[in-house]
Amino acid sequence: MFTLSINWLAVLLSAVALQVLGAAWYMGVIPKPYALALARTDLAGRKPEPLFIWGPAVCGLVVTLTNAVLLRSFHVDTMSHALAFGVISGLGYLVATVFNVAINPNMPRPLFYGVINAPYFLVSNLVSCAILTAMA
Repeated sequence: MFTLSINWLAVLLSAVALQVLGAAWYMGVIPKPYALALARTDLAGRKPEPLFIWGPAVCGLVVTLTNAVLLRSFHVDTMSHALAFGVISGLGYLVATVFNVAINPNMPRPLFYGVINAPYFLVSNLVSCAILTAMA
């Protein structure tokens, strides 16, 4: 049987940290480049609808929970190993997925979209892994 002991407080704090980091990134650092990458300059300065707040929060929780399970499964218990795991999984899954989603006929500037979004996903994954390991 597959059982793990997960620190649910660490999962919650990590998910909240991802939401705060996402808000800072998308609302503070790159709102204009993001709108430009989507060819939706009408989005700049608009208040986001609830889906665009709660959707990323749920996704961040899922990523955080997955990190918690994998870190525990792989017996990662040092910060250096957690950060190495964060880089590997961040680049291998999250950053690759950002570019994969961007490369479609509906995305006017796919590489630009990937370049401005990928840093958030890599950094957020590192933050998640660091919090989960620090609180293990």
